[in-house]
Amino acid sequence: MATIVFNAVGTYLGGPIGGAIGSLFGRQFDTALFGTSSRRGPRLTELAVSTSSYGQLLPRHFGRMRVAGAIIWAADLVEHSETRGGGKGAPSMTAYSYTASFAVALASRPISGLGRIWADGKLLRGEAGDLKVGGTLRIHTGEGDQAADPLMLSAEGEASCPACRDLAYVVFEDLDLADYFNRIPALTFEVIADEGFGLEDVIGDLLEDVDAGVALQGIAGWTCDGPLFESLQALGQVVPLQADAGAETLVIARERLQGDTIALPEPAVATGDDAFGTVSGFTRHRAPPPERPPSTLRYYDTGRDYQPSLQHASGRSAPGGADTIELPAALDSATARALIEKTARRIDWARERMSWRSCELDPAVAPGTIVTLPAVAGHWRVLDWEWCESGVELSLERMLPTGADTTPDLAADPGRANPPADDPTGTSALVAFELPLDAAGTPADAPRPFAAVASTSAHWSGAALYADRGDGALLPLGPSGRTRSVIGTAASVLSPASPLLFDRSSQLLVSLVDPAMQLVPADTRQLAFGANLALVGEEILQFAQATSLGSGNWRLEGLLRGRGGTEPAIATHGTGEAFVLLDARPVALNPAILGREPARQVVAIGRGDSDPVAAPVLLDGVTLRPLAPVHPRCATLADGTWRLSWTRRARGGWQWQDGVDMPLVEQAETYLVTLGPIDAPVAMWSTAGPLLEIPAQVISDLSATAPGTALRVRQQGTHSLSAPLLLCTLP
Repeated sequence: MATIVFNAVGTYLGGPIGGAIGSLFGRQFDTALFGTSSRRGPRLTELAVSTSSYGQLLPRHFGRMRVAGAIIWAADLVEHSETRGGGKGAPSMTAYSYTASFAVALASRPISGLGRIWADGKLLRGEAGDLKVGGTLRIHTGEGDQAADPLMLSAEGEASCPACRDLAYVVFEDLDLADYFNRIPALTFEVIADEGFGLEDVIGDLLEDVDAGVALQGIAGWTCDGPLFESLQALGQVVPLQADAGAETLVIARERLQGDTIALPEPAVATGDDAFGTVSGFTRHRAPPPERPPSTLRYYDTGRDYQPSLQHASGRSAPGGADTIELPAALDSATARALIEKTARRIDWARERMSWRSCELDPAVAPGTIVTLPAVAGHWRVLDWEWCESGVELSLERMLPTGADTTPDLAADPGRANPPADDPTGTSALVAFELPLDAAGTPADAPRPFAAVASTSAHWSGAALYADRGDGALLPLGPSGRTRSVIGTAASVLSPASPLLFDRSSQLLVSLVDPAMQLVPADTRQLAFGANLALVGEEILQFAQATSLGSGNWRLEGLLRGRGGTEPAIATHGTGEAFVLLDARPVALNPAILGREPARQVVAIGRGDSDPVAAPVLLDGVTLRPLAPVHPRCATLADGTWRLSWTRRARGGWQWQDGVDMPLVEQAETYLVTLGPIDAPVAMWSTAGPLLEIPAQVISDLSATAPGTALRVRQQGTHSLSAPLLLCTLP
């Protein structure tokens, strides 16, 4: 190809003599550049990583290519700290994270946009343009009127920050480095330079007065990272190009642009003893096959995320091995197989050569001209010519017959690839709640608020949590973390049952937010140690059996109801209630920030959320609320006095032991006994122990005033009253 190009340029600048000199120089250039190597073209490398070297050349890209780029600006890493937990004696933990801001130059000509971005082999930006980690991406396409990046401008100042016009680059602002070991990862970019391009775009304004309207069918992308002649030489190996320098404009095309083929005159007879074809005036021969014929094409495969790939031409291998054509182009496997197959066939046909002598010097017959010969079939291309004493001697090459360059219908396999998943950024799902007091070292006077945060997609990087105390102001509660809680909704109404017995008859249908989430069964021993604890609405229960119904739907059976003092909620269930598996995955919230306002709620904001996700706090106040007394007893003494008694329970004391009194968690043991409605009692008594005696006369008077009215008792805790326990009813 270099021979043809230099020949055409030499003829364009210096006429036939210049063409001969250019042809000679082109052949010398080919030999010096390629020698006897087994490859042809610039060597393809595995996908490189972004570098930052002064003087590094930035390539020009066409179509779609995957490139590394060069880091041209960077700021220092920024450290961020988040303190979680704490307050009222609870331990706190400070987590540190780092972000980076930097700019990466991609191309020395304008581009139209960016596709995917890979970081350490994982997708940093998906096909839909979504960043998989926190941060901001700004794309500067390299137009001639683009403005300086605002971040770089603020950091460097107007006098030191160029607009980098005619340079395509991107700026990452506060890119989260948590997934990349707190360092800037190895980045590669899918550059979208053009939706379609041809040879004329590749040449661009590098050469003047050139007509190169050649469509590059099937080539999805091309990279020029060196002189133009290297790109033309590499492309010419698989797309045969002809140069026509016979007019004022240099024309490069697939075929020489001439109206009709030129018919050569009859060959001239030579008189010299050492001349070829002395009697006939021509010789015809078939050149031997190349020692290393090109039969392998190495390229960037679009079906394998632009990884280098190979395609081989059909046929037997040559004894001396085969050359590999290195093509810096993005192709699919079918196009690559067709290109190397046609290249191998074209080289085989071009082995048929002819030397022709003419007595006429026709200026229109130049290298690349297509000619016909008297009494010889086919079309021939002029390779070169020499002006000798016996005439003008032409070297001709047989052109492919019609149909010989038809794309072969051959199977092509790009090979197996394992591209990183481009999962959409999932939306956040949130359930906020308090949990009952845990006796294992938890302060008795501190609420235990939690947030169970999850997403419909496994590719979810968490959400930022905020507290809204009812005034609309968002107070930061810290990040949720990447671990998804197992949450969903109740698809059936849970029927009432006794909290004192193992519920074998009730069933609960649950639909989880992600079908990939799992629930597991547990035996009675595991249940005794707290396994499979779940929140359904405002009731905490445990389940023994979990049966998958498909598509994220589960059937739960074998229930222990009203756990943790939530038995009042047993009869309040409805459809669509929140379901949360109470394991180690829910995030503890700072109660001081969350506050205790009745209208408070927790807000989650993730990258995939178009709007903030808010949730009220379920089981509000359950941590500090005393448990309702149990085992009511009513006895009538000999004088008609009613003796009412009950058994106390304590917050956090879930393991009842025979003969051992539950420890008191409240500051004092006080009970409130009321007659009639809780909010408007007919009578009220306060007692310091689990016992109350009402004289017979008082019972008689109350029975006359409010017959059939219920007597209830509540424990008076340090912070609130417990749920009521029915003691008895007046006659």
